[in-house]
Parts: sequence; structure tokens; C-alpha cells
Amino acid sequence: MKNRPINSILYTFLALLMLLVSSCQTSKDNVDDQKAEHPNITKLKEQSKEFQPEIIQLNEHVYVAVGYDGSNTSMIIGKDGIIIIDALRALGAAEIVANKFREISDKPIKALIYTHGHQDHTGGASAFIGDTKGVTIIARNGFKEELQENSPVKPILRKRNARQFGRDLPEEDIINRGVTAGVTSNDRVGKGYIQPNLTFDDSLKVTYAGIDLHIYAVNGETNDGLYVWTPSQTTLFVGDNYYHAFPNLYAIRGSQYRDVQAWGKAIKEMNTFHADYLVPGHTRPLAGRDKIYKNLHNYGEAILFVFNKTIECMNKGYSLEQTVEHVQLPDSLKNSPNLQEFYGSVPWGVRSIFTHYVGWFDGNPTHLYPLSSVQEAKNIINLAGGESKMLEELNLAVKKGNYQWGLQLSDYLLQVASSKEKVTLQKIECLRGLAAQQINAPARNYYLSYANELKRQLSE
Repeated sequence: MKNRPINSILYTFLALLMLLVSSCQTSKDNVDDQKAEHPNITKLKEQSKEFQPEIIQLNEHVYVAVGYDGSNTSMIIGKDGIIIIDALRALGAAEIVANKFREISDKPIKALIYTHGHQDHTGGASAFIGDTKGVTIIARNGFKEELQENSPVKPILRKRNARQFGRDLPEEDIINRGVTAGVTSNDRVGKGYIQPNLTFDDSLKVTYAGIDLHIYAVNGETNDGLYVWTPSQTTLFVGDNYYHAFPNLYAIRGSQYRDVQAWGKAIKEMNTFHADYLVPGHTRPLAGRDKIYKNLHNYGEAILFVFNKTIECMNKGYSLEQTVEHVQLPDSLKNSPNLQEFYGSVPWGVRSIFTHYVGWFDGNPTHLYPLSSVQEAKNIINLAGGESKMLEELNLAVKKGNYQWGLQLSDYLLQVASSKEKVTLQKIECLRGLAAQQINAPARNYYLSYANELKRQLSE
């Protein structure tokens, strides 16, 4: 009988000890869960393998430089000379690759081809060409006409460009840009650009250094694009119309409409050549006829699916948001390794197609003359029970990880709130929360860049 109180105390002590250990473990697990990397971020990091710096030899005559700058550049070695396709962005990076190419062959450059006008494919041309005398520089008519440097809204496009590519992000926030490394060379960007001296409209067949080149105009990621077929090497150089990621049917930095239907049809046309090698403007080249055929086939199918389904929804009278909800790739396409949304996004493509064909008005008369953003915010906040109640909902959304809802609530509050600092801090938390879950590199970079801008504004 005298031992019972001791046993009871012992049992109680052991139970409390086990409860404490369990509580500590649960607390540790919760911390670990918070720190755990989202699977989308893991996938995005894996994508970085696609642009590790390397000179890749495809066959006896074709070499591709991957990962030395924001895009690829290629060398075709002919009987008495060399053909270069695309020329990187920074002159310093192009000089490094040009020297590596010369270690492989010191034959003179006979021709250089720009697949399109984006600076990351044109800025280092002089590093390869040197003395331009006798060198043919080929591009399509309309070359560079749509670029942001020619736009009346160039200042905001420049700012959005920096956000999309995360150009101002600190090192710890950088992963990659979806189809290129997170940081690329700034050594004399664009300083090596040389204007083309041969342009064409629809197609061009030429021979340099004994290499026959069949060049075709194509509207895709740009409206000044082309692709190159070399029959003797059974190699396709497709520029930015294909890369190892879902295509960027619309760039969030801001761009003119990209002809989605023409892009999809062009991919199918490319697939009729039955190439043994395929060289994209970004990410690693492909080898193997069956693999290339499969990848081009599902790429074209995905682009045309988004286009056709969007048009179908529009003709049913769906609003823009309803159309975005309804257009989703089937699993057979969505799960394809080369269609992961590292760079482009299905919803962005849908929005671009919708507004291209009918403009800003989606057919709902509610949207003809909507309330101002300030008046709408006042009404919504009043409906919620006032600023303090709305702020409670914002705090709850952040706590629960409902970051998109938190962003939308914070935007209402920032229109009229008396204390904007608290709301701004919560908005920053939401932006970073979304970034931590995002597989799409431009979206992730934009979230983080915008969050950092808000942080700087608060400190100032």
C-alpha cells in the first residue's frame, strides 16, 4: 500500500515526460514543415541542369554552346568556312564562346543567322564575325520592329522586364529564369550587335561553305522569327519557338500579341522534316529522331489545344475568368517533361488570346463602367465590417497560407487604409509565400522583385 503513491507519482511523471517529448517533436515537425521546400521549387532547381555551361557536339559539323549566356549559339563547320546561328546577349560572353569555337575550327566565318531580334540572340555578333567584310548576316524582314526599345511605353517595360527576370534579386533569392540561368553576363550587353545585310519574307535557300541552308519565316514567340533546316546534317535550328518548358505564349514583362495559332502550326510543320538533331534557342539540344518527333508533336498539340479551347470558350460566351478556369491541358500533355510551366503559363496564354480577339471587354455588362478601384475597395471593406475586420481577415489568410486571397485583400486595404505599413508587410508576406510555391520562374521572380520593392519603399 505504501508503494502505490510512489508508483502513481512515477507513472504521472513518465506520462508527463512522454507528453513533453511528443509536444517537442510535434513542434519540431511543424518547424520542419514550414522550412520544407515546395515540390515546385525542387522541380525548378532541377531545370537548371538544362543550361549548365557546355560546348555540345551534335555531329561532325554541328556544335552548340549552352549556358554561357542567356541563350544558345551554334556553329556549323563547312568545307571552307563556318556558319554561326545566334550570337548571345553580352559581348563578353560571346567572346568566350567564340574563342572556344576557334579551338575547334579556325575556318573563317561565312554567314551569321539571327533566329529573331531579341537582344539575347543578337548582342554578341562581332565576337564571332570580327571583320564583317564578306560575311552575310541573315534575318527576316521586320527584324526587331516589335522590341521594347521601339515602344512608347519603354520605361515601364524595362521595369517589368527586370522583375520578370529577377535582375535585381539578391543572390539568395535566385534560382533560374526558367529557360536560362538566374544570372547572366553583363559584360558589354548588346555592344556586339551588327545589323543584317540580307533579309527575306517567307523563305530563303542559300549555300555557304558547302552547307545548304533552308530558312523559313515563322511567327511564334516573336513575329520576326525564323528557323533553319540543314538537309545534309538533318538538323533543325528553331530559335525560341521550342525549348524545354511550356512555351511563353505571353510574356508578363509586356509584349505584343504572339500569334499562338501560327506558332502551333509552325511546330507541326517543323516536325515534317524528321530531324535527327534539334537546337532550341534555350536549354539543351535534342538528339534522336523519335525523341524529337515526340517532343515537337506534344509541343504543337499543347499550343493548339490552348488556342482552340480558348476560342471555343469565347464562342460559348464565357467571360475571361471563366475561360481561364476551363482551359486546362489534358493529363497526357500536362505531365510531359518538356511541357512543365517553368517559363510559359497556360492561363497567361489564355488571357492573351482572349484579349487579342475581343479586346479588354469580356462581354459582361458589369465591366463596361466598373467602379473605381478606390470606391470598390471602400464598398468591400464596409461590407466586411470595416478596416479592422478586413485586416483580421488578411492576417488570417496569411496565417492559413491563403496567399492569393491575402494579396487581393491587401490591395483593397491599401486603397483606403489609414495604416498602410501593416498591410504592406502582409502583402510582402503573401508575395513571398506565393513565390515559395511557384514552378514558373518569371512569376516567382516577379513576386520576389515586387516584394523587395515594397520593402524598400517602407524603409524609405
